[in-house]
Amino acid sequence: MTAMDDMDWLLLSELQTDARLSFSELSRRVHLSPPAVAERVRRLEEAGVITGYHAQVNLAKVGWTVAALIRMSCYGPRCVLRDPSVGEWPEVRGIDRITGDACSMLRVVAGSMDGFEAVIDRLAAFGQPASTMVLSSPVEWCPVLPAG
Repeated sequence: MTAMDDMDWLLLSELQTDARLSFSELSRRVHLSPPAVAERVRRLEEAGVITGYHAQVNLAKVGWTVAALIRMSCYGPRCVLRDPSVGEWPEVRGIDRITGDACSMLRVVAGSMDGFEAVIDRLAAFGQPASTMVLSSPVEWCPVLPAG
């Protein structure tokens, strides 16, 4: 895909606000025909710009009441970055490879402190976990804007 133009960004902005918009409604909002909107969205999907459509879920309301960030210091063959199964654990919401004295940062949730302790125990097999509890998340999500 070539560089994104203003119309691509406008479509992306609308879809990030409400991914359930029909092509008809989306076309009305951006002043393009529905077939033109459908083609542009298809191109954004094929180029990997749009990677999926998801519902935002309030984790606490579905039972995941404990949230934490866990820095992992693990290098070598048993590193969490080398084990794809860790990313499939239901408690793991994301894994970032980082710089500094740790190799990765995990965003995790648990249904209780006992559940959180069990996650820490499972991670200990990979190296040294260091956790920070999340008290609140004033900014949980924000739309992607053009790089400045």
